[in-house]
Amino acid sequence: MQAGSVAVTEVPDPVPAADELLVEGVSLGICGTDREIAGGLYGWAPPGRERLVLGHESLGRVKAAPSGSGFAEGDLVVGIVRRPDPVPCGACARGEWDMCRNGRYVERGIKEVDGFGSSSWVVKQDFAVKLDPSLGRVGVLMEPTTVVAKAWDQIERINRRAWFDPKTLLVTGAGPIGLLAALLGAQRGMDVHVLDRATDGPKPGLVADLGASYHTGGAAELAERIAPDVVIEATGATAVVAQLMEVNNPGVLICLTGVSSPGKDTGVDIGELNRNLVLDNGLVFGSVNANLGHYQLAAQALAAADESWLSRLITRRLPLERALEAFEPGDHGDIKVVVDL
Repeated sequence: MQAGSVAVTEVPDPVPAADELLVEGVSLGICGTDREIAGGLYGWAPPGRERLVLGHESLGRVKAAPSGSGFAEGDLVVGIVRRPDPVPCGACARGEWDMCRNGRYVERGIKEVDGFGSSSWVVKQDFAVKLDPSLGRVGVLMEPTTVVAKAWDQIERINRRAWFDPKTLLVTGAGPIGLLAALLGAQRGMDVHVLDRATDGPKPGLVADLGASYHTGGAAELAERIAPDVVIEATGATAVVAQLMEVNNPGVLICLTGVSSPGKDTGVDIGELNRNLVLDNGLVFGSVNANLGHYQLAAQALAAADESWLSRLITRRLPLERALEAFEPGDHGDIKVVVDL
C-alpha cells in the first residue's frame, strides 16, 4: 500500500457467482486498521492489482440471493472479514480461521481481497451473517463486536480449566472495542469498570448508562482497588499493558485486544510478573479477529442491546463523497466514524 493514495473512485459493478449474495452497501465503519492501510503501513492489494477496495466493518442489504441460501432480498447482513487459507491448516479446516497457523488467510479490505467500501458488493453465502432488522442504523458495529465476542468466548472457555465465578471486569480503553467489551460484560451481570483518559465527552455517560463505573488515572492503582477477575485491554498502550502485568488477583484472566507498537521499553519486572502468574494461576493471552461462531454471538449481543445506546457510539457519519475525512489526522472526539454508502 502507498501512503496518500486513498481515494473515492468508480469501480465496475460486481457480478455475483452462483454461491454469492449481491448486497447493497448501507454503511462502513472506519477504524485504526483502515487508517494504517491508508498511511501505507499495512495492507495488501489483490494479486495482480495495484489498488485495494478498503473496508472491513460492513453493513448491507441483500439485493439478490441464491435459492436455498437462507437469505432473501432486503435482509440486513454483514460480511465476515477473514477467509481460511487454501491449504488449509488444521484450524482453518475446522472453521477456526481466526486462529490460522500458517498466515495464508486473506481478509476483506485488508489482505489480498477487496473490502466492503462500495455501494454494491458480493459475499459468499457461507461468509454472510444476517442481523436483526432493528439494527439498520447500528449494525455497522457488528465487526468490532465480533472481536469482543471472541474475547469473551475465549475467556469463558479458559474459565472451564477450574472453578471460576468471575464477578468484576476491568476494561482499559473506552473506544469502540472497550465499550463493546463493557457492554458484553454488563450483559453477563458483571461489575464493570472502564478506564480511559477522557474526562469529558460521551464516554463517561455511555459507561454510566451500562450501570458500569468510569475511571481515569493509573491502571495498576485501579486494579489493586477493585481486584478484577477479568481484564480486557483495548488500548494497545504499552504503559497500560505493563501496569496490567502487575495485577495479581488469584486466577485473574487478562485478555489483550489492543495492538502495541514494538520497541518501547516499559521496565516490566519479569521476575515479579512470573511470580504473580505462577503463584496466582494467572493467565495473559491475546485475541484477534473472529470466526462464524463469533459473528453469530455478536449478532445476538447487538440484538439484545439498547439500540439508542449503540447509536451513541457512532459519533460521526460521513456521506461517501466525504469519506476521505475519516482518514484525516486530528482529534475530533470520535468514538466511531461511519461512512454512509
